[in-house]
Amino acid sequence: MKIVVIGGTGLIGSKLVTKLNAIGHKAVAAAPNTGVNTLTGEGLAEVLKGAQVVVDVSNSPSFEDVAVMNFFQTSTRNLLSYEAAAGVGHHVALSIVGSDRLPESGYLRAKVAQEKLIKEGPIPYSIIHSTQFFEFVKRIADEATVGSTVHLPPVLFQPIASDDVVSALFEVATSSPLNGAIEIAGPEAFRFDELIRQRLNALNDSREVVADPKARYFGAELSERSIVPGDMAQLGKRRFEDWLSSAGGAAVAKTTSQGA
Repeated sequence: MKIVVIGGTGLIGSKLVTKLNAIGHKAVAAAPNTGVNTLTGEGLAEVLKGAQVVVDVSNSPSFEDVAVMNFFQTSTRNLLSYEAAAGVGHHVALSIVGSDRLPESGYLRAKVAQEKLIKEGPIPYSIIHSTQFFEFVKRIADEATVGSTVHLPPVLFQPIASDDVVSALFEVATSSPLNGAIEIAGPEAFRFDELIRQRLNALNDSREVVADPKARYFGAELSERSIVPGDMAQLGKRRFEDWLSSAGGAAVAKTTSQGA
């Protein structure tokens, strides 16, 4: 089966392409650096020839409100249009747990707009709502840093290993369309500030983490369960403590600039 992975050269996309190809699928990584641009449509007609499934794990290069909305709406419209012309039978998209609960966030409003286009579009679809990845925890700390302190709300946070995200995408992409959404998350919930503190301690990072109920995440103020999944979520296998002590956990500090 030919499966085109949009954003296929990033952290999640590259792992998914490798996993699909390993069992005999023809997985193709599509991204601007492979000649495919979903904003302009460049390369889409060619890469989608013969494709049965498209998996979109791309991300906006800018998180500014107008730019991110333009990215997700324009790229999704282009994808769905080209997919319909190519006869693609399944559109899979990676989104974010809690996106519809945080309208203050320009980024999450754009993800909701993306999902709306998919649901109303012509292609059978599956949407996976994921919590944040272990690999991006340090980046969250960096973005929440003021001076030498990191300000984060002490709400529940249930991140997931990227390998578990890839496994969920693999299962959905190689199955029939859900025409709906599922949630995935890590096996354990933490307090947001406590988990960030644990990560920075492992990196010997001297920044102080402050539990600040007013601190914002993606531009939104969080309540206790804003960014954790419901009871029916599919939980990953890898625990944060195990990931933290692994070679991957140590190495990711050097590679947190990668996209989705």
